[in-house]
Amino acid sequence: MEKHKINLPADFAQTYLTPQELLMERHTKPQKLFLGIPKEQSFQENRIALTPASVRLLVRQGHRIVLEAGAGEKSRFSDYEYSEAGAEIVHSTEEVFKAAVILKVAPPTLAEIECSHPSQIIISPIHLPTLSEEYVYRLKAKRVTAIAMEYMKDKSGAFPFVRMISEMAGISAMQTAAELLSQSSGGRGVLLGGIAGVPPSKVVILGAGVVAEVATRVALGFGAEVRIFDNSIRKLMRLQHNVGQRLYTATFNAPEFERELMEADVAIGAIHSETGRTPCIVSETVVEQMKKGSVIIDVSIDQGGCFATSEVTTHEQPTFRKHGVIHYCVPNIVSRIPRTASAAVSNILVPFLSDAASTDGIEQLLKTSAGDRKSVV
Repeated sequence: MEKHKINLPADFAQTYLTPQELLMERHTKPQKLFLGIPKEQSFQENRIALTPASVRLLVRQGHRIVLEAGAGEKSRFSDYEYSEAGAEIVHSTEEVFKAAVILKVAPPTLAEIECSHPSQIIISPIHLPTLSEEYVYRLKAKRVTAIAMEYMKDKSGAFPFVRMISEMAGISAMQTAAELLSQSSGGRGVLLGGIAGVPPSKVVILGAGVVAEVATRVALGFGAEVRIFDNSIRKLMRLQHNVGQRLYTATFNAPEFERELMEADVAIGAIHSETGRTPCIVSETVVEQMKKGSVIIDVSIDQGGCFATSEVTTHEQPTFRKHGVIHYCVPNIVSRIPRTASAAVSNILVPFLSDAASTDGIEQLLKTSAGDRKSVV
């Protein structure tokens, strides 16, 4: 029987029949992080970056954590709790800044920047719009990598730190307003929500972002009558959709805007600017015509405020009265609830640090994660 020779293409014989390299998955050894948590020196900052429970989890993963004595006291976390969780307690800021990674809940001060060293990573809010030329120069001179919490993105594209702070600010703003309306606080002596047979209080909210949405939910929960103003129709539509009911919404140039403010028991300033100072929406003339004993909570005060009469206040003296209207203008409003705020910050940092440890360190994570890379200064 005649045998037939099969002619194979040269490419097939040289490529497909030649032994190839087997691509194997490269397993990286988890990195051990050296973390430092200093005691916050910023004015009236009561929070801490990690709770004892978060420290325990990270220590079990093999990381080393150094904590300055007294760092958690204002959040009602003792040094003993941190020591039992596995943290090393030291007694100076200089010792903490020997760590490779520094965790803070307030921007580093100039004195803390002087304690830093080249190649160190500082994870904290940075507040870019407020940075001075000297501040930026000091950071550059020290050659540190600053990661701004407020610009960190999750996998969905959201900003978890900003969202968390905004949610707490919205809740805290309405709780504060309810307290200030009472007679003992010098307010009008009315309930925020009213009761059967008595009309509810009127709340006017400027802005339709996360702070406004959460404040709206709380106000409606109290039973208050809510009015929301914003120039972004998209934001107003989103707020109505998220709340799940029809709300009174309008733009700032609506003819009834000033009238609603004059009739309001509570006015919440919740406007956020992405470029710098918040626009001043409410003139002093309008504030003069508001009800005596009514309350203004200017959550936007950290960007200058949206009421012409707003002035920065402190947690020790949080309010002042102008034209008979009570003003609450504390910039760091969430420091009023430091234990809850600290737990929320921990919930954001722990997954980030765990991911970094499993991917050859924080610098490697920044190379592979576009969302986290946007937070690098």
